[in-house]
Amino acid sequence: MSTTTVEINFDGLVGPTHNYAGLSPGNVASQSNFGETAYPRAAALQGLAKMRAVMDLGLTQGFLPPPLRPAAGALRAFGFAGSDDEILARAASEDLALFRAVCSASSMWRANAATILSAPDTADGRVHMVTANLAGMLHRSFEGPETHALLRRVFRDDTRFAVHPPLPSARHFGDEGAANHMRLASSHGAAGINVFAHGELRGGAFPERQSRRASEAVARLAGLADPLYALQNAKAVQAGAFHNDVVAVANESVLLTHPDAFEDAQGLYAALHGRLPNLQVVETRGISLADAIGSYLFNSQLVTLPDGAMALVLPIEAQENAAVWTEVERIVAAKNPISRAFVVDVRESMRNGGGPACLRLRVPVDEAAKAGIDPRYLLDEARWERLMRTVEVHWPEAVAPGDLANPDLWAQARAAHAALEQATGA
Repeated sequence: MSTTTVEINFDGLVGPTHNYAGLSPGNVASQSNFGETAYPRAAALQGLAKMRAVMDLGLTQGFLPPPLRPAAGALRAFGFAGSDDEILARAASEDLALFRAVCSASSMWRANAATILSAPDTADGRVHMVTANLAGMLHRSFEGPETHALLRRVFRDDTRFAVHPPLPSARHFGDEGAANHMRLASSHGAAGINVFAHGELRGGAFPERQSRRASEAVARLAGLADPLYALQNAKAVQAGAFHNDVVAVANESVLLTHPDAFEDAQGLYAALHGRLPNLQVVETRGISLADAIGSYLFNSQLVTLPDGAMALVLPIEAQENAAVWTEVERIVAAKNPISRAFVVDVRESMRNGGGPACLRLRVPVDEAAKAGIDPRYLLDEARWERLMRTVEVHWPEAVAPGDLANPDLWAQARAAHAALEQATGA
């Protein structure tokens, strides 16, 4: 493998049916903003501004387009028949929860698209991508086949990428993708340690979505040697940490974590230190689980800059929380080695339960693998501007709860989808 390996962030472009239907139990923001008016155009523009901010840091930035929503075709499997509009109208009348599920724009959170296993760690030396089945949530369970097809299209070189379909969709194999996976290594190009965070059936008000069986299957598919499995702390899950990336984030040799992220944190740290001597565990001080989850401090992007320093790309909500921002300033001042912090505004995503890290899928590639990516999905100035113009012209300004059943919105969403395909040449 080439000694030059970079990590590309592929952000999900927010779709034109972005709405607040409260579809995600356990996600505090999603539940608390149920029924509010959403602003798809602003949401997509905020996401694009974040992509541009990452590009301006000197990093390679990609994007992944949303699937068509409402997903009328998905309803046919449930006995609905007729034209797409007839199917959607009947579903809205007969099964409103199912109808809302097929209108969801949740694919925007591409950290749940797949688990990415880096080439230095896999049995065959390829980057492996195991598409998530997202079996735990009805609205997300429709995404797997669409995401698999998209990943096959984007990462098209089979000699460099192995794109796996979702695991069989069942409760015992619930797989939420990269949001519950961390990779630690001395560098992106070095062999690393793969840590899979998972839940288990312990009761409680909120579901524990990631199955250990699913994580074990993902590791086997990629041929990983000796992965680590870490049980999520039940307190964190029940506080609203529905994915592990809400309470911990890793990059190269740094693990930034809340003290209550893992059931046996000290055991995990000891195992990691034993295999990665230069590991730096940065535990936050004085940050409650409520503040961590409300601010999405740990759902920041932790990235390595071209000069080798690390930076946090944080949501503005972290800056607005005094206790959290004091801790950010302490971490940055310590330079261990997180030495910079950049704030982005992704409020529309945050209000639906996803921060900066939820919006992106991290893909480490060497030069040869990068050449095997479809360039239409790697951003430069011209492609970014085309996406901006497409969103500004075609995305709805606002979607209120009652708008989802309006055929005019369905038509606008289809037109926006067609315009996006034309803009990208897909």
